[in-house]
Amino acid sequence: MEKKKERKVTIGQVFQTIIWPRRKQLLLGLFLIIISRLSGLVLPGASKYLVDDVIPSNDLDLLKWLIFAVVLAIVIQSVTSYALTQILSVEAQNLIAKLRSRVQSHIIKLPIRFFDNTKTGELVSRIMTDVEGVRNLVGTGFAQMIGGIITAIISLILLISISPMMTLYVLVPVAVFGLVSLKAFGKIRPIFRERGKINAQVTGRLTETLGGIRVIKGFNAEQQEIRTFEEGVDLLFQNVKSSLTATSFVTSAGTLLLGLASAGIMGMGGWMIMEGEMTFGDFLAFTLYLGFMIAPIVQMSNIGSQLTEAFAGLDRTEEIMNTPLESDDRERTIEMTELKGEIRFDQVSFAYESGKDVIREVSFEAPAGSVTALVGTSGSGKTTIAGLAATFLNPDFGQITLDGVDLQKVTLDSFRSQLGVVLQDDFLFEGTIRENILFPRPEASEEQLDQAVRAAHVQEFTDRFEDGLDTLIGERGVKLSGGQRQRIAIARAILADPRILILDEATSNLDTESETLIQASLKELMKGRTTFVIAHRLSTIRQADQILVIEQGKIVEQGKHEDLIAKKGRYYQLYTYQARI
Repeated sequence: MEKKKERKVTIGQVFQTIIWPRRKQLLLGLFLIIISRLSGLVLPGASKYLVDDVIPSNDLDLLKWLIFAVVLAIVIQSVTSYALTQILSVEAQNLIAKLRSRVQSHIIKLPIRFFDNTKTGELVSRIMTDVEGVRNLVGTGFAQMIGGIITAIISLILLISISPMMTLYVLVPVAVFGLVSLKAFGKIRPIFRERGKINAQVTGRLTETLGGIRVIKGFNAEQQEIRTFEEGVDLLFQNVKSSLTATSFVTSAGTLLLGLASAGIMGMGGWMIMEGEMTFGDFLAFTLYLGFMIAPIVQMSNIGSQLTEAFAGLDRTEEIMNTPLESDDRERTIEMTELKGEIRFDQVSFAYESGKDVIREVSFEAPAGSVTALVGTSGSGKTTIAGLAATFLNPDFGQITLDGVDLQKVTLDSFRSQLGVVLQDDFLFEGTIRENILFPRPEASEEQLDQAVRAAHVQEFTDRFEDGLDTLIGERGVKLSGGQRQRIAIARAILADPRILILDEATSNLDTESETLIQASLKELMKGRTTFVIAHRLSTIRQADQILVIEQGKIVEQGKHEDLIAKKGRYYQLYTYQARI
């Protein structure tokens, strides 16, 4: 399989999509940074003035003004620092929130196939973690980098004005440090990108572990899961260690080179003072200005690491945002406001993997308002046919039509707004029974809700609960029995009032008593609706308008229950075998 080429976000893209739209906040932040840094330069200048002019002249008035200027500069630094955090850090968090929403909105609109091949926890990591790094692009990190560069340039000009020779000596190790940093950060970006992948994998496994805790405990597999998680965490640790090694090398190289520069400056400055070429005040100011020039450069290792992390996260975010949406199909242009519900399969074939057809040249017609039952052994292709009818999948060959219109040309919104599904292991959201039933139509009236509840016989068990429909059901409905969960799912489908209905093992989790109640409800639900029923219990589909017997992806028999029994073919074998059990 050809390896997918990794996308890299360019500086131009980041500038256009993230920096430029927030130019006002960033420019204001930059202005505040400059004010703050210029205020910081008051102290070195004041120190030189103090040593060379104020102290030798014993001028107390000048000393007071000098101290006032220094205190004012410190206050300005504090105020601008606070304002900077409020403006940029808050905007950075706002951007993270918006990006998370955009990524979640994109992911949720991706095709079913994408979710079949991607772990839930990995997607959670993509949404919550990968975008966090942008705070360093819009937050104080980026502004500090720009402010640091401006401070370094101003300090450099002041250093040259004091001593060009000493400044030249300093610039050599600074230039070497800059080259080392660029090389190091080029290698760190792939490490951060890999960290995102490992973090997503570990999060994915952890999500699965917590979701399947009953299975884990049922098979006494706690230690196995602990070991698996420890291995993932160790991989994450090794990655972090690699990035820390690279960044600490940059910091250490900076400390060494700039330390050597400082030692040289001490020697040169001492010699120049003794020779009378420099005053003590000049040397003190030079040393302090040197600190102002070097500090931002040393900070670059930390800020550079943050920006590299941000770009790595954006690389992964860009990758997911470029995955085509279901609705990106330009052929889907037909809006169907009113459906009769006639569905026809014409020589339809489909494969999850190239060359391995799951269904082959399937043809049949489901008239409007009819019930079509799909019967066959596990893996025969029943659920795939239902998935194609629900537009969860698209045929590789052949055509599916809805009221004579190619289903692949119908907009998903207009079709799915009139589609209802009840699955074998139907998903319930954490919250109340009421919220789960109202899920497809939150605006439904209390009367409509009550009708759905009674039609699905949900009140049979909610009447026994203290909070009734407002009972909290826990994550995935763990506080309810399988039959209770299934009845809630059926009530949800009844409330949705769809034209096309997919029932995948809808009565599989019900006891005999519940099944009898639900069969009557389903019969009412299916009236006037085009329904596809998948059932292993053949007793549940005797009243179907047509039964399709699927074997190895093909329709081997088709007809009503009585006709198929009379033929004594494959359906007869399946039915009589179940009857003996």
